Amino acid sequence: MRHNRSINHLGRQSGHRKAMLANMASSLILSKRIETTVDKAKALKMYVEPLITKSKEDTTHSRRVVFSYLKQKEAVSELFRVVAPKVADRPGGYTRILKTGFRVGDAADMAIMELVDFADVAVAPAKEPEKKTSTRRGGAKKAAAPAAEAAAEGEKKPAVKKAAPKSTGKATAKAAPAKKVATPRKAGGK
Repeated sequence: MRHNRSINHLGRQSGHRKAMLANMASSLILSKRIETTVDKAKALKMYVEPLITKSKEDTTHSRRVVFSYLKQKEAVSELFRVVAPKVADRPGGYTRILKTGFRVGDAADMAIMELVDFADVAVAPAKEPEKKTSTRRGGAKKAAAPAAEAAAEGEKKPAVKKAAPKSTGKATAKAAPAKKVATPRKAGGK
């Protein structure tokens, strides 16, 4: 029975758990969305939301306190410069956990954790490249046009074609050896 145990140990020692949560919190702050298990996401929610609340007050002391938890300079600066101004008027609930199903290998319950105010940034659809217009295979018309212009100017330039390299039909020393094709074995045999 749980008997009022407030922390999920996640099957790890305290040092490993703290390092894992610090790395996951930094990843969440930098990329605004991560994919993890539901249990880790719930533990991360309890870890990162007080840090976001602390970042609303931009003082040296609060930066040092947050850095002692996150241990990444880039994540701390991103938190105070980008995330904190956007969540300044929100009274809590900075993260959202969306369950996505079960992992293929071990059937762990998976979830996506994201910052609520940045959901449109993380979900923004990738721009599809513009379709190129198809060209017609009218090469004769293009070749005839320069010849017609040259004739109009009074100059006649002979068209020079480059010859393709001839193959001798003999295998060279650099050629790759032929691949062996495996024949299937008969079932129930030796």
